[in-house]
Amino acid sequence: MSRTDAILKRLSGLHPKLIDLGLERLERLLADLGNPEEHLPPVIHVAGTNGKGSTVAFLRAMLEASGKSVHVYTSPHLVRFNERIRLAGKLVTSRRLNGVLERLETVNAGQNITYFEITTAAAFVLFAETKADYVLLEVGMGGTYDTTNVVKHPLGTIITPVDLDHMAFLGNTIGKIAVEKAGILKRGSLAVIARQADEGLASIDRVARRLGVTPFVAGQDFDAYEQDGRLVYQDEAGLLDLPRPKLIGAHQFENAGVAIAAVRHFKLPVDSAAIEKGLQTVTWPARLSSLQGPLRDLLGPGAELWLDGGHNAHGTRALARALADMNAARPAPLVLIMGMMNTRVPADVLAPFAGMAQKILTLTIPGEPNAHKAAFIAEALRGAGFLATASRSIDAALRSAAEVPNARVVISGSLYLAGQVLHRNGTIPD
Repeated sequence: MSRTDAILKRLSGLHPKLIDLGLERLERLLADLGNPEEHLPPVIHVAGTNGKGSTVAFLRAMLEASGKSVHVYTSPHLVRFNERIRLAGKLVTSRRLNGVLERLETVNAGQNITYFEITTAAAFVLFAETKADYVLLEVGMGGTYDTTNVVKHPLGTIITPVDLDHMAFLGNTIGKIAVEKAGILKRGSLAVIARQADEGLASIDRVARRLGVTPFVAGQDFDAYEQDGRLVYQDEAGLLDLPRPKLIGAHQFENAGVAIAAVRHFKLPVDSAAIEKGLQTVTWPARLSSLQGPLRDLLGPGAELWLDGGHNAHGTRALARALADMNAARPAPLVLIMGMMNTRVPADVLAPFAGMAQKILTLTIPGEPNAHKAAFIAEALRGAGFLATASRSIDAALRSAAEVPNARVVISGSLYLAGQVLHRNGTIPD
């Protein structure tokens, strides 16, 4: 166990629950630290069900293409905790991360606080102590009571598409969940809203009106779409004809459009050349990414291996659309390798793939006690009409997938599984 892992293990024991939404514990610790969240570069705060990380990645790439330095906070990580905190463009070093975590452990003095709260406090300390031009801050869960929602005066807020997820904590309708996401909106701050279901947009609008915020809304104030293989963005300031985003899938045209809308609506110092460069240089691991290396080598010649972190029905709908487009361009039999956490209903998550997958291989996510067992997922999928078989390991699943000649093999269902796959493949995000 690394020193970082040992520290994080100690910190995870400071609260009996992994998730306990609320701000009072964090506000107490931040006050003891001198309120570092009040001493940050301009903050852009991002909430939503899916697309948060991709939108942040696009924004970061565009700002950096303009020569700006950017702090980034995202979660969860894939392989190493360091991935959650990027300081002025670089992942935090283990030495610096360990130092701030141990400092906060001392200041907290054993008081009740969740893992996400104390590690978010660590990010705020690091951001306050390190010079940069902007902070891109991704919500962990919800918005109103999310740990990141202690920043009182962000430059701007973004809400990506809202859908059903984390219903035990956020509500059982899109409207209720949207109210929680809209909790990041702040009086006096600008807001960009991605395309939403009608119910979700109505909820966001009600919160915005109470705060005197006039949001900049996809489909009303701006739009972004694919045309002849390129990205077309338009708003009242004019039209941009841009290259297709480096990230794959029709949903990434929309995520890129939200990022461009933020650039223009928040009046960020990013010109059209930097937007174009950002679209072409953006990186975001495990979002329908082609995987090379020892795991790909387990498949036969002519096969493809892809990795995606889609972990809810909204995410798998986007993945299914992207794979349908890929199949239209180059037909190939589809083999899915799926593992998921026990908060997911397997048949619901896989429903978008009905009639698409020739074979589904299921996995128990290694090292995750709250993961569905592979046999349970397979049985549930067979009950829903899929051809599904449980596999004992990632390698075993890939060897089984290799039995389908020239297959397009996609590993998905959980970011935790994606992290295990990258680790097994020796791929360390940087």
